[in-house]
Amino acid sequence: MKLIKYSNQMALGITLSLLVVSCKSTTDKSTDEVVETAEISALPQDKNEVVAIINKVNTHWQETHPKHARAFWHPAAYHTGNIEAYKVTKNQDFLDYSTAWAEKNEWKGAKSDDKSHWKYSYGESDDYVLFGDWQIAFQTYIDLYTIEGFTDDSKIARAREVMEYQMSTEANDYWWWADGLYMVMPVMTKLYKVTGNELYLEKLHEYLAYANSIMFDEEAGLYFRDAKYVYPKHKSANGKKDFWARGDGWVFAGLAKVIQDLPEDAKYRDEYIARFKTMAAALKSAQQPEGYWTRSILDPAHAPGPETSGTAFFTYGYLWGINNGILDTDTYVPVVEKSWAYLSEVALQDDGSVGYVQPIGEKAIPGQVVDVKSTADFGVGAFLLAASEMYRFVEKQ
Repeated sequence: MKLIKYSNQMALGITLSLLVVSCKSTTDKSTDEVVETAEISALPQDKNEVVAIINKVNTHWQETHPKHARAFWHPAAYHTGNIEAYKVTKNQDFLDYSTAWAEKNEWKGAKSDDKSHWKYSYGESDDYVLFGDWQIAFQTYIDLYTIEGFTDDSKIARAREVMEYQMSTEANDYWWWADGLYMVMPVMTKLYKVTGNELYLEKLHEYLAYANSIMFDEEAGLYFRDAKYVYPKHKSANGKKDFWARGDGWVFAGLAKVIQDLPEDAKYRDEYIARFKTMAAALKSAQQPEGYWTRSILDPAHAPGPETSGTAFFTYGYLWGINNGILDTDTYVPVVEKSWAYLSEVALQDDGSVGYVQPIGEKAIPGQVVDVKSTADFGVGAFLLAASEMYRFVEKQ
């Protein structure tokens, strides 16, 4: 194998380089002759190369954000990536950063103790305890509890209190927006793993069934962000179904996290794998030649140009599926080759920042500026998820 320079014109005139070329033997069916063809791969060849990227990105983020944020969804999404970065690098600074964040937030999400006032519509105050954007923090608390050896139950006490109260109610419409599936589905499987309580898996399935009923499009194999965006009530700028990339990224990554935590014989595991594979196929056909997905997945002209958060979540999901034998390698490694090239050569900047992250929102917005300086905590978290899973992919080769 040898390294060559390879240019591929991308949005904003950015060039990819240093791709690996290998030879592949194929048979010309018309002549039965074996033909050597060149394959271009942007995949890392050494896991230390991936570690260097993870350390560069995460150290930059932590050094430029020394003050710990609240336990709301976007900093909490960063920490889900930070924990995975710690798992593959064993960089103690990463673990300490999440531990300090958890301690600052008292191992809680929203902090109200008055259950009679707990709500789950959108809200950022402390009484929205049942709203998923406040529950994603529990993922990191449970991970920290697990990493340190299950010795301090106080770290997951609030997570158990909140989720067990929620499961005691008759409501099943807790997950009414696509983002919520990433925020809370893994909380329930993680708590199942540490408690053995099967109710977590039953309620997860019940809540997901409701979400599917209002957001999943069978024809496209993708999720609308929420009921407001269901076609034809809502259309993209060009009259198409408008699937928001980050929204489907949340779901695709969330399904990967759920499946990995389930026992092989879990009741609903095959159902979740089938949905994961459906999304994988649908997303593959919508990937742009430059490796990214546009903000409106099926209408690139609606909000054209690169976007990192959705692309990173998709890359994480694909790599996890490949690494665990869920997704076919021959089919999906080419998808990852292109998306990793985008993430590592275009989104990643020389100083370790991650660009082209669409700001906080809920839809693709025509004319919205998303450029090299557009970054956010959740986008860095998604990048770290993808990079950590890339480490595992390279390690297996």
